[in-house]
Amino acid sequence: MTRVVIKNANLVDGTGAPARMADITMQDGIFKEVDPAGSVGTNGAARVIDADGALVTPGFVDVHTHYDAQVSWDPWLTPSSWHGVTTAVMGNCGVGFAPAHPDRHQWLIELMEGVEDIPGSAMTDGIDWQWESFPEYLNSVGGRSYVLDVGTQIAHGPLRAYVMGQRGADNLPATEEDRRRMADLVEEALRAGALGFSTSRTPLHKSKSGELVPGTMVDAQELFEIADAMAKVGHGNFQFSPEHIRVPNEEWVWMRELARRTGRTVSVNLSQTDQSPEIWRSVLTRLDEARADGIPMVAQVAGRSIGIMYCLHGSVHPLLFHPAYAEIQDLPMPERLRALSDPERRRRIIEDVPDDGGFFQRIVLDKLDGMWLVNGADIDYEPSREDSIDGIARRTGAKPVELILDQLMSNDGHGMIYAPFFNYSYGDLSMTYEAHLHPGTRMGLSDAGAHCGAICDGGMPTFMLTHWTRDRRRGPRLGLEYVIHRQTAQTAQLFGLNDRGVVAPGKRADLNIIDYENLGFDVPRMVFDLPANGRRLVQRGRGYLATFAAGEQTVDRDEFTGALPGRLIRGPQHP
Repeated sequence: MTRVVIKNANLVDGTGAPARMADITMQDGIFKEVDPAGSVGTNGAARVIDADGALVTPGFVDVHTHYDAQVSWDPWLTPSSWHGVTTAVMGNCGVGFAPAHPDRHQWLIELMEGVEDIPGSAMTDGIDWQWESFPEYLNSVGGRSYVLDVGTQIAHGPLRAYVMGQRGADNLPATEEDRRRMADLVEEALRAGALGFSTSRTPLHKSKSGELVPGTMVDAQELFEIADAMAKVGHGNFQFSPEHIRVPNEEWVWMRELARRTGRTVSVNLSQTDQSPEIWRSVLTRLDEARADGIPMVAQVAGRSIGIMYCLHGSVHPLLFHPAYAEIQDLPMPERLRALSDPERRRRIIEDVPDDGGFFQRIVLDKLDGMWLVNGADIDYEPSREDSIDGIARRTGAKPVELILDQLMSNDGHGMIYAPFFNYSYGDLSMTYEAHLHPGTRMGLSDAGAHCGAICDGGMPTFMLTHWTRDRRRGPRLGLEYVIHRQTAQTAQLFGLNDRGVVAPGKRADLNIIDYENLGFDVPRMVFDLPANGRRLVQRGRGYLATFAAGEQTVDRDEFTGALPGRLIRGPQHP
């Protein structure tokens, strides 16, 4: 490959070390030289780029995505590739598409649709099902080219249904033979290149028809035998989506024992819920204890509150619970907007409280202090209660439901309202700040590729740089070098991807050149670009002057170059 030299980079190299001015050489997909600015010659270089002091970072490594279906049809893997991500790990939260008997395809689609809010019609049209076993799935993914590298995990849901049929789907107990077979298939998947195993034990994760994800109710013995297979192979994370209130007590017993007996890292999702707003602190205490005892356990935390973008095109919004809206909700959007402009219908929506046993009161009217109008691209993800719909109504005398109606109707039905439901119990992001400073946590939970009708958190890497290192006003910020380390070297090492995440000689040449001062977002918008015109909520990043993957430029000033150097990652990687 050609030699590329980047001059005058303001380099934050991913190790956590202070920024420094540097020259960087890339060749044959790796970094060859990283030396002080002005010291690297350009003779023989096919291309020289003057970064002119722009921020240069390793490519971002996102370890919590759900591209398991999207890899079948989309080489660009947006939104992640709009936000400097050069490596994405999928197969999280116990849902995926392999192994899969042919008669389970639709069931797996409905499981993913229910848990991750990805349109079922898009998956039905877009997945080619060129596999049955997990190694065959890897071969299918591995036969394609992408704009970034992808790695995956074998998920408990499809595994259990494959081995146990309907018994597995129904969360019935596994026999000794069932457990042995599942362990064998996990070993097979890891030896073929899977990066780990994932499961879910939260009642929030249900299929489209309301079934709990297979694995939700299993006993610890099943999990131990699966993890023992991971120990036998010698690599792989055990990723776990929990019922948060149970984590620091009954769930922690088996989690800690599993990590202790196998030596495999247990990675548990950690969020703050309004029902138990202090539980997260107990989890961090348990992590401290595990670390002190040398037991490999971490908690994945998001970069901000996890919340819904309500809009008329979305999966959920406040008007859905009002009968005056339900009467016209299936109309095409132009006709629906006209119907919503009818004076009598407006009056009913704004003034009439539905006779529904208090449901609309509880789900909408009692939560007005947790909803914020979205105006413009740079959404305030740390808003004050005074600026909520309730706060505006109290301050101005406006009717709250009228504010909701007018906002959702704006911008031709694309108007949005933000409503956080995790990590905002304190009315700010202080929980997130503390969690990110804890040595036992890891950056994660972007859910890129999922929650298409309600959430667009795939831009988390951009948010981490803009909000936490540059723009935060309601509390202390995080250091730039620390944040970049969190989403490069640290996330790469979590899955044994030790060939990347740092700009250093011998490492994989994944790199971003960023206009840090002007880094930001486009306006979030619902688009219909999935197969079968499926919808998804997207928000592009802006300020990425260049992204390189394996030494090839994939992004030039926020636009794709057409290069597709990304490949499937098979197992741990070493320089």
